[in-house]
Amino acid sequence: MTKGILGRKVGMTQVFDQETGVVTPVTVIQAGPCKVLQVRTPEVDGYSAVQLGFGEKARPKKDRRSRQSQASRSERGHVADIKSKRVQKLAAGGQEVRAKAGCEPCKFIREIRGEAAEAEVGQEIKVDVLAEVGRVDVCGISKGRGTAGVMKRHNFSGQRASHGVKKCHRHAGGTGMSAYPSRTFKGKRMAGHYGNAKITVRNLNLVSVDEENNLLLVEGAVPGPNGGFLVIRETNMKK
Repeated sequence: MTKGILGRKVGMTQVFDQETGVVTPVTVIQAGPCKVLQVRTPEVDGYSAVQLGFGEKARPKKDRRSRQSQASRSERGHVADIKSKRVQKLAAGGQEVRAKAGCEPCKFIREIRGEAAEAEVGQEIKVDVLAEVGRVDVCGISKGRGTAGVMKRHNFSGQRASHGVKKCHRHAGGTGMSAYPSRTFKGKRMAGHYGNAKITVRNLNLVSVDEENNLLLVEGAVPGPNGGFLVIRETNMKK
């Protein structure tokens, strides 16, 4: 089974080793506990994976309604048996209905690809699943920076600050292809939307696993802002 868990980025700090005197920058990640919502199998779905859910859909403080009212009917039916007409129709036809986790609707749901022989629907995955893992891959959504120019987005050096360069010091310069092919190729580096993309940082050293507080200490930086959701799984890029 591929080892993985969902979590949330808390922030960055550093760990000091008194024996060697080395200071290691680390990212603190609140990982789990996660619920197993579904188990994908090749016979039914065509691939093997475990679907995990992290965090409940919290209600506003001044809201007197139930917590489930913040989730749609489809989201509630994904994790609990709500006796819908479709389920009753499938059961009457003799078709097997998927098992439900029987938990609250989750904020963050992702699948961990790999063999799922040991996982069961409704099982709780905690941070100790990565206790014996040395290195991990961390996947998240990077910070959105809006529309940015070529110097910020692609690290261009800009135009020269010399005689004849007027009010175009941060411009990209020429992007055309002259007479041939008389067009701009796709993928040309220009100004545009920067950030807010799925980023995976691979082969990070797992410094510490705090099972009591559900915390992971990962060496280096991970994508996204503080509070952003992350997918942490065992890496397959061993060096």
